[in-house]
Amino acid sequence: MTTSQLPAQPAHLWQHFYELCKIPRPSGKEQAVRSYIIQLAEQRNLNYQVDKTGNLVVYVPASPGHEAAETVAIQNHMDMVTVKTGDKEHNFEQDALQLMVEDGWLTADRTTLGADNGVGAAAALAAMTDEEVIHPALELVFTVEEETGLYGASGLDASLLNATRMINLDTEDWGEVYIGCAGGYGYKATRDFRIDSADSTLKPYLVHLKGLSGGHSGLEIHRQLGNANQLLAELLIDCSDLSWALESFRGGVAHNVIAREASALVYIDPAQEGKWRFRMEQASQRWLSYLPEADQGLSWSLKPSTDSSHEVLSVADRDLLLGLVVAMPHGAQNYSFAQPADLVNLSCNLAVVNLVAGQLTIQTSLRFFNANETSGLKYKIENIFKAYALEMEVILDYPGWNPNFDSALVAQAAGIAEQVTGEQAQLKAIHAGLECGILLSKKPDMDVVSFGPTIRGAHSPSERLEISTVEPFWQMLTLLLKELAA
Repeated sequence: MTTSQLPAQPAHLWQHFYELCKIPRPSGKEQAVRSYIIQLAEQRNLNYQVDKTGNLVVYVPASPGHEAAETVAIQNHMDMVTVKTGDKEHNFEQDALQLMVEDGWLTADRTTLGADNGVGAAAALAAMTDEEVIHPALELVFTVEEETGLYGASGLDASLLNATRMINLDTEDWGEVYIGCAGGYGYKATRDFRIDSADSTLKPYLVHLKGLSGGHSGLEIHRQLGNANQLLAELLIDCSDLSWALESFRGGVAHNVIAREASALVYIDPAQEGKWRFRMEQASQRWLSYLPEADQGLSWSLKPSTDSSHEVLSVADRDLLLGLVVAMPHGAQNYSFAQPADLVNLSCNLAVVNLVAGQLTIQTSLRFFNANETSGLKYKIENIFKAYALEMEVILDYPGWNPNFDSALVAQAAGIAEQVTGEQAQLKAIHAGLECGILLSKKPDMDVVSFGPTIRGAHSPSERLEISTVEPFWQMLTLLLKELAA
């Protein structure tokens, strides 16, 4: 991919985005991207503050003649989800992303793109560096560790902010104006199993399920995508009448990602390999009959393995673990009557199942608009963990953002969206954990709105940014800033 083929306008936004794509920025390791932003601020003699959590706030004076306008915060996060396909060699802590343009979409070569939330961060930096943008005094807020649980926003020192209006640029459907988001709650559960030596007549094989779409556990949970953890467990249960033992199970990458791949190291009778392949084919046919189009690339492999410890669970513990995985809730639990097509009120994602050397770790997360509605689902999950003798801890707990239909900022943003698109803006809530809810809990006087260009496949290697939506997104941001500066 040559640079000349990449989109170039609006110039400041794309320049900053391409620089961000060169900088490794996994969650918890945002030092390099923070340094890049600080360098930009220092080149312009701008003040900035870094709080003890690692969040950065850059203070941008108002455009000349607009000093009397109220300060506006523009908020984004610095980190990105780091997911790649199994055949892609990429070190997210060292390597730049390899960008490509395909049919009007910007994507990366078999990795996440980081448009979530890199394009929003680039837009905020463009507002800082493009002298043609008219704006009030700005507080550019860049948080850390959003993708692992909104920990940056939770730890933000709110005394660094004076703004009473905030624009969040972390939503992913151009033309829609977001005025609410889901809260989140999550668990990590563990258990140690006793391990024994594998039967010497059984040989190690790696079972690998891949080809599912995966994706964002909030934005795409309504699509009923396959969960690799549960599908692999189903297959292994299908084979429970055969002679085999389980050494390891690995599936999923993070609490906010729908598991797209899973593998198990099993010890089987080589004479039964044909039966295993037959069961895998049967399972594939069963699932492909109802999985959505995005998951029709599902595939299996069964290969002899040399990477084995020959230490396995007992048959009873094997079956107990598999029963636990298929018993766990996953997917949309309740839908909104206001937005029945795509808005889920309550969901659960069985995100990670990891069994190594007899140590089991499970991560599962909930999203909700009404915290009261979560009680039944919490009881179900907690009692499943108790029944299967797992130790449990809460690893996520953040508030939602309740829609404010009387918001003056929302009305202004909706008016400008209509001006740019020629169509009436759709006011929506999103089944994802934006940082707006947390920041509002710290500064209840803040008026908040969120919008962004179109992104699809966030949190998966198929993440892509619709190029044609970026320029009008930028136009909307600059027109809104100009109106707020008046």
